[in-house]
Amino acid sequence: MFVKGIMKPAHKSFTVKISTSLEEVLGILDENDIEAVPVLEGNVFKGMVSKEIIFRSFYNKADEITKSSFLKEATAGEIVEHENFYIHDEEVFERTLPMFKGFSVLAVVDKRLVFQGLVTRFDVIEQFESAFGVRKQGIRIAFTSEESAGRIERLGDIIKSYHGNVISLATFDETDKLARRIVMKIEEKDNIESLTKKLEKNGFRILSVKKV
Repeated sequence: MFVKGIMKPAHKSFTVKISTSLEEVLGILDENDIEAVPVLEGNVFKGMVSKEIIFRSFYNKADEITKSSFLKEATAGEIVEHENFYIHDEEVFERTLPMFKGFSVLAVVDKRLVFQGLVTRFDVIEQFESAFGVRKQGIRIAFTSEESAGRIERLGDIIKSYHGNVISLATFDETDKLARRIVMKIEEKDNIESLTKKLEKNGFRILSVKKV
């Protein structure tokens, strides 16, 4: 899945212009209970502004100006930060998770940095929950497999022979470079025990079997 498939489109996203006063920015953040918003020049992404950035900027000028004057006179464009805090709309959604830097939103842009929308941390977590089949009940089987060609195909053949309906399947690097950890969630049936024994006989080392 690509980022553009899970993002909130531009017309549904909260943003501010570089000319927006900080007083207006705070109003938008408070009214919508959000931490940060993208700053745009026209429709081009310029960076992020947040309450923390606003308060830090005022603190650095506290001896020169009152809080009220600062919020009315300063603009988002004057204090904007994190100009590289974005992801391209053609990226796969997995790339979003390591990119959040203390904000719960991430700007999505095209190759010209034209703002396309937002991805929230909540959106990404939902996708990972879907990938792990969190919302469906079943049997979670964790096991390891040697790193060799055809192992996943063999796993598929075993599951097919037991008429298993897989809810989710995820693989992880194991500490041993010659092994891979696999977590499979499958619909509950009365043949789970025989399925796990078959997996063991075919070289899949069972780590745990749990109803979730």
